[in-house]
Amino acid sequence: MSEPVKVHSVAEGPEDGPVVVFSGSLGSDHRMWEPQVEPLVAKGFRVIRYDTRGHGASPVPPGPYTLEDLGGDLLALLDEHGVGRAHFVGLSLGGMTGMWLGVNAPDRLESLTLCCTSAKLGPPRMWADRARTVRENGTGSVAEAGAGRWMTAGYAAAYPEQVGFLREMIANVPAEGYAASCEAIERMDLVGDLPKIAARTLVIAGAEDPATPVQHAEVIADGIPDARLEVVEGAAHLGSFEQPERFTALILEQLEAAR
Repeated sequence: MSEPVKVHSVAEGPEDGPVVVFSGSLGSDHRMWEPQVEPLVAKGFRVIRYDTRGHGASPVPPGPYTLEDLGGDLLALLDEHGVGRAHFVGLSLGGMTGMWLGVNAPDRLESLTLCCTSAKLGPPRMWADRARTVRENGTGSVAEAGAGRWMTAGYAAAYPEQVGFLREMIANVPAEGYAASCEAIERMDLVGDLPKIAARTLVIAGAEDPATPVQHAEVIADGIPDARLEVVEGAAHLGSFEQPERFTALILEQLEAAR
């Protein structure tokens, strides 16, 4: 594990409320969780969103990164905010970070919600190729395809301005941060560790997710003891943004049950 970096974070809600930490997708920043903030704060939760290293306003150390690096950053973030234990919600790369936390720092978790993610996402060559492409041509070169995986075609046609916002979010990620995070996914294999996760776990999949199809969620839910699986219709990879009402309702149900 490299030295943890001080990631950029935004905290909202009552300071004495139960803490929920949100961790985002490859190519995103903390704004991807905007739809979830107000409903959770209204229920008394303290919401902390952050930019993964190499993304948004967080530092961009040279790669490659490992999942252990991302998990170390998250533990440092909890320490920075004085949080002993937190509920954790992660999507895609954020979900991978959450699974690492569940295996390696179970004492820091109140509950785990894993959205549109995978415990092993191959083939490795694809991630190596994407990292090289981004280093050579910038994140703008993958922004169109990335936004296409994040949203269903129907949503993209109905809300072109939202898709433009997400495309720009990807294009603004520093090339080294995006590429180095691709390398973390390239080397990741958590499947054998899933039975070690003891936290109350909810797994949410998007029925139309081309990046981490439902089968990946089933592997996670089958591997983690007593995990619950929910599949949301009309959602691609960034399901929390495309179907915010359903995702937020499931997240709140999980949080209330774990209280």
